[in-house]
Amino acid sequence: MSQTATSSQASAIEALRQRAYKIRRNSLRMGEVQGQGYVGQALGVADVLAVSYFRALKLDPKNPEWEERDRFLLSIGHYAIALYAVLIEAGVIAEEEIEDYGSDDSILPMSGMADYTPGMEITGGSLGHGLGIGVGMALGLKRKESDSRIFNLLSDGELNEGSTWEAVASAAHWKLDNLIALVDVNDQQADDKSSTVLNYEPIADKWVAFGWETYRVDGNDLEALVEAFDSAMQSNSDKPRVIICDTLMGRGVPFLETRDKTHFIRVDENEWSVALKQLDEVYGVQ
Repeated sequence: MSQTATSSQASAIEALRQRAYKIRRNSLRMGEVQGQGYVGQALGVADVLAVSYFRALKLDPKNPEWEERDRFLLSIGHYAIALYAVLIEAGVIAEEEIEDYGSDDSILPMSGMADYTPGMEITGGSLGHGLGIGVGMALGLKRKESDSRIFNLLSDGELNEGSTWEAVASAAHWKLDNLIALVDVNDQQADDKSSTVLNYEPIADKWVAFGWETYRVDGNDLEALVEAFDSAMQSNSDKPRVIICDTLMGRGVPFLETRDKTHFIRVDENEWSVALKQLDEVYGVQ
């Protein structure tokens, strides 16, 4: 690789790093407004969202319903605060909306609902349905001879749902190479660790067995994510693709990274400002 190419790649990674920082900061600011929110997941998945929206997706921030756009489906509706954060950073949603997060009549409800929020493609409250919807959308795009893609973010906990695996089988059957599933593996769900409730390993082997082109990466390593996304998008295979992303809840805020993990990380009133300060320090922002 030439020095120019190496420098260009380093610049691209740094730009994504700054996007991820702003996504994390937007998430914390919204959490502070309500004093709660799934900020642990938002901090963990921020790097995946940064690469999705600022490396992979084709979209028009001024026209979220542009017919030729790629569709990003949030199957895990309780991650809405994370998706709002990236939609704000992408310019789809105005930054001022942060102050109304979770309030009555806000376009940013606590759980994602498509009717309320620009750029929110589906309502993903009940887990296990998003990938099935994605299969239908991807098949529809195929039949319209569109070159748009479907990206579907789901969680390790959703792998407990039989409907998810029905969708996985269907996507392979229909050779939906325009569908890219993103699995956030943070090993947490409502009742316990995901691996304790129903062990999902060997997770990559399962997707391969179902006929998917499969990648597994550290979901907080931007270089690894870029390589996986680029490979998935440039592949000539007729298989659907899945990128399995191992993430750390609370990533970017040291005291939340080390806090005992549960599905809903508690942040006390006096800790929001500490979290923002630590995030700024991690990213070298004064």
